[in-house]
Amino acid sequence: MNSTFLGESSHNFPARSTLFAWFVVLSLSVLSPTAQAQSVCLPMPRLLTTMPMGGSSGTQVDVTITGENIEGANAMLFNHPGLTALPKLDANSQPVPNTFTVAISKECPTGVYESRVVSKLGISSSRVFSVDTLPEVQQTPNTSLAKSMELGVNSICNAVMTAKSVDHYSFQAKKNQRIVVFCSARGIDSKLDPVVIIADESGRDLVAERRGDILDFTAKSDGQHIIKVHELTFKGGPAFFYRLYLQDIGIDSAAPQFASTKTVSSFSWPPKGFVANTFIAESEPNNLGSQSQKISLPCDIAGAFFPAADVDTFEFTATKGDVWWVEVASERLGRPTDPSILVQHVSVENGIEKLTDVAEFSDIASPMKPSSNGYAYDGPPYDGGSTDILSKLEIKHDGIHRLQLRDLFGGTRVDTRNVYRMVFRRAAPDFALAAWGLHMELRNGDRNALSKPLALRCGSTVALEVVAVRRDGFNGDIQLELQGLPDGVSAQGLKIPAGKSRGIMLITANQDAPPCISKLSFHGKSSIEGEDVTRPVHMAQMAWPIVDAWGEIPSPRLMDDIMLSVSNSEYAPISIAVQEKTVIEGIVGEKLKIPLVHTKRLDFSGSVLQLKALGDGFEQIPRFDVSLDAATSEATVDLAALKTLPGEYNLAFYGSAVVKYKPKPDAAPRDVAEIVITEPISIRVKPSEKK
Repeated sequence: MNSTFLGESSHNFPARSTLFAWFVVLSLSVLSPTAQAQSVCLPMPRLLTTMPMGGSSGTQVDVTITGENIEGANAMLFNHPGLTALPKLDANSQPVPNTFTVAISKECPTGVYESRVVSKLGISSSRVFSVDTLPEVQQTPNTSLAKSMELGVNSICNAVMTAKSVDHYSFQAKKNQRIVVFCSARGIDSKLDPVVIIADESGRDLVAERRGDILDFTAKSDGQHIIKVHELTFKGGPAFFYRLYLQDIGIDSAAPQFASTKTVSSFSWPPKGFVANTFIAESEPNNLGSQSQKISLPCDIAGAFFPAADVDTFEFTATKGDVWWVEVASERLGRPTDPSILVQHVSVENGIEKLTDVAEFSDIASPMKPSSNGYAYDGPPYDGGSTDILSKLEIKHDGIHRLQLRDLFGGTRVDTRNVYRMVFRRAAPDFALAAWGLHMELRNGDRNALSKPLALRCGSTVALEVVAVRRDGFNGDIQLELQGLPDGVSAQGLKIPAGKSRGIMLITANQDAPPCISKLSFHGKSSIEGEDVTRPVHMAQMAWPIVDAWGEIPSPRLMDDIMLSVSNSEYAPISIAVQEKTVIEGIVGEKLKIPLVHTKRLDFSGSVLQLKALGDGFEQIPRFDVSLDAATSEATVDLAALKTLPGEYNLAFYGSAVVKYKPKPDAAPRDVAEIVITEPISIRVKPSEKK
């Protein structure tokens, strides 16, 4: 996705430098007992659909939106200055509900962009908005051959799939004319898994594409042809939208590339210093050992898993004791591949070639174990790992080595677009970072896979889980920093400790924070070989709120920007703060008492809140109870049991309770499970004076 940001807005406020150690609330809700499904958040603004889903550069298009908790949406924002929107006005100069006129400048590059709306609860979650240069049309009723919608070649149709139906389009083609048809769906946040078929004018199928890829077709005769589109399992509805591309290209031309969102796994590619256009091209045939392509290390090779069951074989000479890092990107380039490497030492004994296995490489492990969708939450619904490769190769013997690279999924696939990059390098320690909204446990095993915009209520906190992929042996601490915070908002990170892969960033809106919208910059910092380095944190979000993960697999993606809002239309149900907003001091080997003050704004269905600890070195603190009815409480940290050494630390607690939430003052309350999370408490542990 394009990585430009929304320009500065009159809503932005100066960042606040003072940090307060407040206990605050991150909330999730459950529906009333009469509901059949369980919701897992207090109401948050979520943009769900736009129609159309894009437009041509240099034009204006009226966009109708739908969503959750976006009543009174009065602005639509984009992350590129070439996209602007104003509420559409009717004949009486009154705003048309949930409709905006979007202007797309001629200078706006083709691609996919983040779009959001602003409601009384703040900034919404994002939905993709596409920009292209082809003329665009909107679908008319076309669920039968007789009602086929005529499309011009070199055009785009914005459409929504009807359940249990097949959409029909017609176009004119000439003999030997090469036509590309592409149904853009998952790559623009749709739930659609499209099947695309080209048929003759009578509707008889000629070719089909069932994997969501490009359908590349050369007409065998002049005349009318039919495009049929349906969902793989014949689902449909507003969430199953798509953009149908119909283009002609030259017989010898490369198939066009279509813009798409990025998977969460792609945050770890490319490595620092990678040059996209500097590489050695893989040279076929190289399937057999006798056909091995000779290379010298270090190197950067570009190739493809083509044709089916392709094995790319390379040979290089190495010296005993050499250490190389090998990285392969293919799945992280958006391809449905699973690279695998086998390295062997080649020797000759009595005139016979002998191969000795040296190493075998496969997947990049996820920084955190993702949820298994079992009975209880046991990890986030995000997988930051990849089927790509990032591994260390230690040379054990002098001489020639042979490397075989293959796609474990490629036995029957014939697709030239299944490309890869393979990089051999000396150790270049580094790290890559991704973050997402913290997800919590529910008894029924739901993974709480909700899109979580940074829409803060006054007095509340959101928690971001931050993970690191460590490259080439890097093992140091990573400090987390969030910049661009508006007035009344503070943030503090619980660092990613040395050798670990997880940290936490907490963002707090004070009770008196003014309403605002702000663009944020999120980074991780560390020292590598004596040099201070800064790396961006890539934000991930669910494309759709998934309340019940038993019935639907979550679909996360990376975001192109990070936007935050503060709203005072509602306040956090409860805040719990340390009594003194200063560094709390303790002595090695003793118990540390932390006095807390409660500010309760709504009633709860229970009276006890159980808290557990966040922060490296403190997560073994036993869970403890605090009273929701009391005005104060106390946390105890046993520094002796934790074996805490002298130093400066940050600590946080979190737990859950059920609040009686009223969406309106005169509405009946409903139970909402609320997760209480603290900002870090600053602790200074001093040496003991006892001998």
